[in-house]
Amino acid sequence: MSAPDTDTLFAPASGFGRAAVAVIRVSGPAARDVLIALGGGVPAPRRLSLRTLRDPADGRVLDAALVAFFPGPNTYSGEDMAELHLHGGLAVRAGVLAALARLPGCRPAGPGAFTRRAVLNGRLDLAEAEAVADLIDAETEGQRRQALRQLDGALSRQVAAWRAEAIDCLAGAEAALDFSDEGDVDDAGLDAALFGRAEALRGAIAAALADGRRGERLRDGFFVVLAGAPNAGKSTLLNALARREVAIVSDVPGTTRDAIEVRLDLGGLPVVLVDTAGLRETDEAIEVAGIGRTRARIADADLVLALVPPDGAAPDLGAAGARTLTVRTKGDLRPGSTEGGLTVSARTGAGLPALLDAVRLEAEAGLGAGDALITRTRHRAALEAALAHLDRLLAGAGRALPELAAEDLRLAVRALGEVGGHVGVEDVLDRLFAGFCIGK
Repeated sequence: MSAPDTDTLFAPASGFGRAAVAVIRVSGPAARDVLIALGGGVPAPRRLSLRTLRDPADGRVLDAALVAFFPGPNTYSGEDMAELHLHGGLAVRAGVLAALARLPGCRPAGPGAFTRRAVLNGRLDLAEAEAVADLIDAETEGQRRQALRQLDGALSRQVAAWRAEAIDCLAGAEAALDFSDEGDVDDAGLDAALFGRAEALRGAIAAALADGRRGERLRDGFFVVLAGAPNAGKSTLLNALARREVAIVSDVPGTTRDAIEVRLDLGGLPVVLVDTAGLRETDEAIEVAGIGRTRARIADADLVLALVPPDGAAPDLGAAGARTLTVRTKGDLRPGSTEGGLTVSARTGAGLPALLDAVRLEAEAGLGAGDALITRTRHRAALEAALAHLDRLLAGAGRALPELAAEDLRLAVRALGEVGGHVGVEDVLDRLFAGFCIGK
């Protein structure tokens, strides 16, 4: 662990720009002194009180504000905190921030500084802190539900239970190692029980990992690639679904050279539509590069919409691993058509609701309802490491040698501890909180 930071931090906790109210958050040992210096006193804990804020340097009035004091350790950061609820003008906020910067022991907070202190003070574990970031970034209902579930400790509680079981198994292995020459330790019976528990633990972790990466995909979005020949109607369909002019539409083949992404909220799920370069044989260098990117996006997609124009055939998608839906475009040019499946017209809007419903159902099947246990690559990597150590324990010489069994279990315990930041926390703190907003 690095040396503790004893400065008192302050930062706006509300959005920047003109607003009705601006909230400034203060956290640290001088939080009480800040209220005395600016407001002349400390209100009753956890109660808003009207105060005239003055600049301690010259006594001039800064604002009439509501202030609150929250004594630690039962606060968000685990230390004394204060809040200043100001009028939301830019000059008001700037004046108060400048006064705070002049107070002894106070400094502006960096990104995620308050949540970082919450982790270091034991108010949140690392997985819960990541959930705070996910909740702030949530754009859809499904992402919000998933983030709240993680913030409530869904992953942390499960991993803690797995870790406790691994520690119990480790204690058994170490007992066999330390007391193997004692008459009251039955090596064979102990080994059978230990490996049975380790196998059950291994199965539980493996089951959690076999989730199709639903949690990570819900955070990032369900990617739907529009693929087809030039002039199949990809860009026109993208604009119609996005309800705005996102992509350039032209009768000239090969207009789209690079992928264009549009994010949609379908039934509370994040869906990313990707317009791509038309698939065809060409010698034009830039278009060839665009087609190469199209095939790469098709390979990585969650769903591919294979667009078929009235006078064309289904596109050659190559080695597409995702599910594919065939969509017949330009339905207004197919009078009296009896073709089955999805037929749409971006010009008239016919078939678009059915297409969106079909995409939503695919997204629901792929992402779930925000109930995934694993939501980040870091979680998955730690659990996969624990699983690898348990696999080695169950398959290797550890069944005969307690020394090896104890080492594999010790490494599994460590890997599980990395999920909540019980070990190796300094390795990820800087990277995690760099992505937070100021004031959180």
